[in-house]
Amino acid sequence: MGDVGKREDQSQASFDGESAAVLTRELRESFNLGKTRSFQWRSNQLKGLLRMMEEKEADIMGALYSDLAKPQLESYLHEISMAKESVTFAMKNLKSWMKPKKVGSQAATFPSSANIVPEPFGVVLIISAWNYPFLLSIDPVIGAIAAGNAVVLKPSEIAPATSSLFARLLPEYVDDLCIKVVEGAVVETTALLEQKWDKIFYTGNGRVGRIVMAAAAKHLTPVILELGGKSPVVVDSNVDLKVATKRIAVGKWGCSSGQACIAPDYIITTKSLAPKLLDSMKITLERFYGKEPLESSDLARIVNSNHFARLSKLLDDDLVSGKIVYGGKRDEKRLRIAPTLLLDVPEDSLIMKDEIFGPLLPIITVDKIEDSIGVINSRTKPLAAYLFTKDKKLEKMFVENVSAGGMSINETVLHLANKNLPFGGVGESGIGAYHGQFSFDAFSHKKAVLSRNFYGEVSARYPPYTARKQRILRALLNFDIIGLILALVWHKS
Repeated sequence: MGDVGKREDQSQASFDGESAAVLTRELRESFNLGKTRSFQWRSNQLKGLLRMMEEKEADIMGALYSDLAKPQLESYLHEISMAKESVTFAMKNLKSWMKPKKVGSQAATFPSSANIVPEPFGVVLIISAWNYPFLLSIDPVIGAIAAGNAVVLKPSEIAPATSSLFARLLPEYVDDLCIKVVEGAVVETTALLEQKWDKIFYTGNGRVGRIVMAAAAKHLTPVILELGGKSPVVVDSNVDLKVATKRIAVGKWGCSSGQACIAPDYIITTKSLAPKLLDSMKITLERFYGKEPLESSDLARIVNSNHFARLSKLLDDDLVSGKIVYGGKRDEKRLRIAPTLLLDVPEDSLIMKDEIFGPLLPIITVDKIEDSIGVINSRTKPLAAYLFTKDKKLEKMFVENVSAGGMSINETVLHLANKNLPFGGVGESGIGAYHGQFSFDAFSHKKAVLSRNFYGEVSARYPPYTARKQRILRALLNFDIIGLILALVWHKS
């Protein structure tokens, strides 16, 4: 679950299994008192979150720079503004989301009414990630609060400044009897996972996702797992390369230097287009980050030395020796790696096996662009898939035949910004989805409620069962109108 170090040793005595049990018990008591269920409570907490973002924007930006050296514009666009949009959207729609939804009845239940009533799960645990440490923490918290739950947020210890920020600020702006922050690393997360939760939301990698799921299974706790995968970009020969390469580059290196779950992980193009695509990518990257990208203030750094070493290992793999066609420079002291392009790396190289999560972008080539679909489908299902083409037939084929958590056509990552679209994975890239109303739904149980009065009795449904009753019930179930007439005529039989 990330780097631990001295921070973990110091925190072992302060938060253990007993502490976690006390915490969850107190939260459950608050939830059982009904504190979190009212519209007013939910609305007040959302307003508090929005006020926190507005009043503490400089503090949030400072924490993000401390953790990742994120450029201010990137911090605002990708984290703060998206979080503000999320909470504003929830505040605007909360009343309608909370309303029971009336649904149709059937002859078998006539006369009756039916509703789907959203209710909070109860006490939920949110374990967030380090790469977008503010957004990926606060966004699911917004959904959990909107749905009326008591919440524990466990921020990532790999982004310690943002984690500390949450621990300090949240109690100032929300109800700290129902919304808690637990800092720490493996010890604290393990203690939390030992408790019974009503739902667990985890953002991170598949290895830890399996640990979370196994812990949840002991209590039959439902989970949402926001994971990752190798998100492909397919580039057809009929596109505007200048525009396409800008959108690919900003989706890759403009998202925490590729340290994003939906950042392009590799490009697939045709052998004939590859040289032109490479030339365009090089021009774009130099325009974005200059001739000395390691000196650019517009590139985030690698989060820590462990991830720097992991990425360096991918570049030092003998199988990719000679495959670097642009970039490749590194500065271990400053944890910086320049945007790097690699061409035709072998399928069995380290860089093509696991999600890269960094500023390295391999390009692999195929004879026909349609062959790209087979390449993608030979791998585990990605969190995102991208296609650049003007060919509507290819677009249709891509959408119908590539399974991914989400897609953007002639764009990268922007599907994340549409609150009307669910965001989540499929297969090994995740379970469940959130954003907008999908966040409210993710933390709500949809309770089925059927209501009847004391009229409209059909005695044929009650024992003793006679042949005549059977005929009436069959007619009622199979031919609604006729069955209803028969039931009313013969209800005293």
